[in-house]
Amino acid sequence: MPCHNQQMNAVNSGQEHPVKQVRFVSSGVPAVLPSSDPGEATIEPGSQENLGPQLKLLPLNDQIRELQTIIRDKTTSRGDFVFCADRLIRLVVEEGLNQLPYSECTVTTPTGYKYEGVKFERGNCGVSIMRSGEAMEQGLRDCCRSIRIGKILIQSDEETQKAKVYYAKFPPDVYRRKVLLMYPILSTGNTVIEAVRVLIEHRVQPKHIILLSLFSTPHGAKSIIQEFPDITILTTEVHPVAPTHFGQRYFGTD
Repeated sequence: MPCHNQQMNAVNSGQEHPVKQVRFVSSGVPAVLPSSDPGEATIEPGSQENLGPQLKLLPLNDQIRELQTIIRDKTTSRGDFVFCADRLIRLVVEEGLNQLPYSECTVTTPTGYKYEGVKFERGNCGVSIMRSGEAMEQGLRDCCRSIRIGKILIQSDEETQKAKVYYAKFPPDVYRRKVLLMYPILSTGNTVIEAVRVLIEHRVQPKHIILLSLFSTPHGAKSIIQEFPDITILTTEVHPVAPTHFGQRYFGTD
């Protein structure tokens, strides 16, 4: 398995359907459908922004689109919300693991056949940004049973409104590992920026950090990439409106 807890010696139907490409929300599509409630304003989308190769989006398909829709729907029950969120998290985690380095190897099958395959390099860990990032921990453990997971708690200071670190605990050799940083919603990007700074203080190189998220705004992704050009961001959608209710709905605190 790519994520087992191992020590590192060094860092290292007959109709044809059109192919759907990963894309940003275009200016011709409303970010939020008009509401019948006169107290709610329609939010217009922003323009498409090129955020570079550091930002990677899952290939868009109907399955992912439906999960995104259910999560955004205010009428979705909490049970359905958690079920669909867990499915989307699993897809993001699987693709995140696909970003890790691997090497070629040869194995012998039960019939004696030599099979040329690949194996992931050892030395990876997860770090969740509490509390919403903890929703992604089980999805990572489902794929990597013995992976070590650190935690970091960042909240806004009541006086300055700036992100402030209240708690951080990582594996002792985190600086020798590839880090899967978990935070489902990127709105402003400030929380993630502060979390990455803490990891850097623990000698983790930004190029060894893969940020796993479900939804991002253009501003959030851009802010993180401008601050840390070597970081990798993996998400399912870049949209001007992020479902910031995610943590409350997932943990039932809304």
